[in-house]
Amino acid sequence: MRLDEADPKGLVRESYRIEGITPGECRSVFMDWALSLPVGAPFPDALRTVIAEYALAEPDHPMTQVLKEGLSAPEAPRRKGGRAARLGY
Repeated sequence: MRLDEADPKGLVRESYRIEGITPGECRSVFMDWALSLPVGAPFPDALRTVIAEYALAEPDHPMTQVLKEGLSAPEAPRRKGGRAARLGY
């Protein structure tokens, strides 16, 4: 995937230019970036592209950690319903 497809608005690029950006702000930029991808764009490919372009050069930047966390699969949702949920187990 090309970089202009992976970061169409340059949000990830700009996050690396902001001095003193916090991890919370990086998570917000990450969400905006993910929502700005075209419908049907392969998210993992886009994420790997921006990591290769920006994160490898700045491994200690808070955005790098956020991007890497984006590669990990989310935990499987656990259903807690019925009586157990009402009683707080």
